[in-house]
Amino acid sequence: MSTKPVVAIDEKAAQREAEKLLKQYGCGPIQFTGADGLYERHLFFDNVKDAAALGPREKFEALAHSVRDFLSQRWLLTEKTYQRENPKRIYYLSMEYLLGRSLANNFTNLLFSPFLGLLQKEKNLDLRVVLEEEPDAGLGNGGLGRLAACFLDSMATLELPAMGYGLRYEYGIFKQSIQDGWQHEQGDNWLRHPDPWEVTRPAEAVHVNVNCAFVLDGGSFRIVPGHPSTILGIPYDRPVVGYGGKTINTLRLWAAAASNYFDFQDFSSGAFAEALAETLGAESLTRVLYPDDSTSKGQGLRFLQEYFLVACALADHVRRFRKTNAEWRTFSDKAAIQLNDTHPAMAVPELMRILLDEAHLGWEQAWEITQSALAYTNHTLLPEALEKWPLQWFEMLLPRHLEIILEINRRLLIAVRNRFPGDEARAQRVSLVEEGEQRKVRMANVAIAGSHSTNGVAAIHSQLLRTTTVKDFAELFPERFNNKTNGVTPRRWLLLANPALAGAITDAIGDGWISHLDQLDRLKPLAEDQGFRDAVLKAKRQAKLEFADWVKPALGHEVNPDSIFDTQVKRIHEYKRQLLNALRVAALYGRLRADPDMEMTPRTFFFAGKAAPAYHLAKLIIKFINNLAGTIDGDPCVRGRLKILFLPEYCVSLAERLIPASDVSNQISTAGYEASGTSNMKFMMNGALTIGTRDGATIEMAEAAGEENFFLFGLSAEQVASGRGWYNPRWHYENDPELRAVLDLIFSDFFSRYEPGVFMPLRDTLLDTDFYMHLADFRPYMEADQRLLDLYAHPEDWTRKAILNIASSGGFSSDRTIAEYASDIWNVTPCPVVTER
Repeated sequence: MSTKPVVAIDEKAAQREAEKLLKQYGCGPIQFTGADGLYERHLFFDNVKDAAALGPREKFEALAHSVRDFLSQRWLLTEKTYQRENPKRIYYLSMEYLLGRSLANNFTNLLFSPFLGLLQKEKNLDLRVVLEEEPDAGLGNGGLGRLAACFLDSMATLELPAMGYGLRYEYGIFKQSIQDGWQHEQGDNWLRHPDPWEVTRPAEAVHVNVNCAFVLDGGSFRIVPGHPSTILGIPYDRPVVGYGGKTINTLRLWAAAASNYFDFQDFSSGAFAEALAETLGAESLTRVLYPDDSTSKGQGLRFLQEYFLVACALADHVRRFRKTNAEWRTFSDKAAIQLNDTHPAMAVPELMRILLDEAHLGWEQAWEITQSALAYTNHTLLPEALEKWPLQWFEMLLPRHLEIILEINRRLLIAVRNRFPGDEARAQRVSLVEEGEQRKVRMANVAIAGSHSTNGVAAIHSQLLRTTTVKDFAELFPERFNNKTNGVTPRRWLLLANPALAGAITDAIGDGWISHLDQLDRLKPLAEDQGFRDAVLKAKRQAKLEFADWVKPALGHEVNPDSIFDTQVKRIHEYKRQLLNALRVAALYGRLRADPDMEMTPRTFFFAGKAAPAYHLAKLIIKFINNLAGTIDGDPCVRGRLKILFLPEYCVSLAERLIPASDVSNQISTAGYEASGTSNMKFMMNGALTIGTRDGATIEMAEAAGEENFFLFGLSAEQVASGRGWYNPRWHYENDPELRAVLDLIFSDFFSRYEPGVFMPLRDTLLDTDFYMHLADFRPYMEADQRLLDLYAHPEDWTRKAILNIASSGGFSSDRTIAEYASDIWNVTPCPVVTER
């Protein structure tokens, strides 16, 4: 993200705007005058130090607390409005929120950006330094969590009465470093310093009952079933500021704590660690995002995490509902509960438990309310990502929930057998319980059965969901299935991340696009306007220069801003095919080795993303990319023409720098495997051209901009599926000389001279199975790459296509997505915040 301040147009205009904002945010008992000294008060009173002894961290906290002071009365007024109007509310449940940094984003959405220049001058602040003090909130891992963050932004911007629910992980997704080419993981203690945005609400804590206890056994914690205990859920609230600052919703994150802090008798007898066992065990529930699920202990912790989120969130919903509503039958008229993937699917049995055991409703009424209140978003077509939990765990830890699940299943199977008599195979596929050596509960099936809506996140994904992944459910309940193509917030990903391009767009068509992104369509005629093309080129150049200036001190690498910035940033996974991209670079390197004098436009290839700690092949792909980079850097024949950079510790803040600077976006997943993607939209919005497969939302993006403005290649989803029975990767190896040369070079240890044989697992993957069909798409990828290079040689033509991509990105705003959820699934309307009379 650029941290250059936006300077106000003139002092009088700035003063008028400031007075307007002071009135907007002084909407409670405390009136702001503009000379309140909030920053100075926080700087001194929060630290009790002389100003000369305070550093950038203290200045960041003082500034963030001052901003929170400004928004607090509007935040409170938002909740008061909801209590008074009693609208139907949205409750968004997600195990992940990849929020990024909040200070600059809140500046933007509160409309404070024009005053940053004055702020720097008056407070003697270096905002570049101060903004860097805020850690990325480590609450997510990739697209799922980032999408949830975009959705919260859009709900507030659209003035929808909404609340997000998640877990307050003490340690987020791990910090990634690269040592000798290998990924290494360290704990991400993002809460090492106090978080100035969160407000603790201990008075609103909830009690979560589980049929287990936590004991200290031989120095490690063990979950002991059959010993009921209570875990406290402590809520921490963060403001979610809609653009313009009119609505400020809440993201409520739950931290786990023990109901009894420690056992006094054990402590008094000298068993100090044992006395704290219950506390440490309970707190471990929200200690870390994604415990290592390669072990049963890690899986068990994840299981309890998911239930803890659901139990806390639903207890909070019910408490809020009962304050203003007497009739349980109206619950689904007041609550739209969205399950973001299968992780919160335990909401189905938990809500049924509440309605049956606490509200004492009959089964039929409870089931109708549950289905009407809950909706489910599926985010994956990968079978291994559709969670299944051992039935025995429910039996031991959540026995009442198992009873409810089995009763739901009994009734469901009766309905299936009545509708499809004799089709026992269908009944087994639809069953909530997977039979086998170890019986498992299929959480996706639970979510579909227990909700009124199941949506995919791109047109192709929703189609494959209905026709392949859960075909039986789609045939059973066709009216429940729908598509909601993902989107991203233009506030963070264009206005904030790319101020130069945002400024050029605003100069051309005004600033209405910020909250109505479809207005970017008005840029299409300007693809032929020389002045606007020059402005877009200038903005791209500025973003590349800023990234080059940042990467040198940050990572110790020099990059050539005159080279093509060719980028792939995604979680490292075989289906996302970072390995195919690396094969492309190795092939280009092979061409230069064979002909050192050949003409080649200088190119810098950026890779970034994290591999799951237990995903060894993904970590080997990172190793190969880094070894390839080292070999190319050490070869004087190609220096200055090819360069690879693997950027460690990919996060929102890094994306905000890299995406605006990128010329090329790689979206090259195996067709039929990427649910949607959202980085593809961010690149498009910032004027990068896409080289990619017909997969996920990239298909719809190409339709919007015209396929002639994309570099599409490769097998379709249908071809991938139909080729499973006969695909032979060795045929491509034997019939494509360049591909064979590249693979032979890799497996001859050319890129691993000091680690012979290290890449042999890649050989087995590519030549023996190649499940994700890297080799089938290699030649089409190289041909698309050549078309890309041919176009880049004509800057005016390239810029025309870049503008057409920007102009066509309006349909990929998360505002559009959320508006569709609100009207089609939630039946929720805006609830504007008004000052109390």
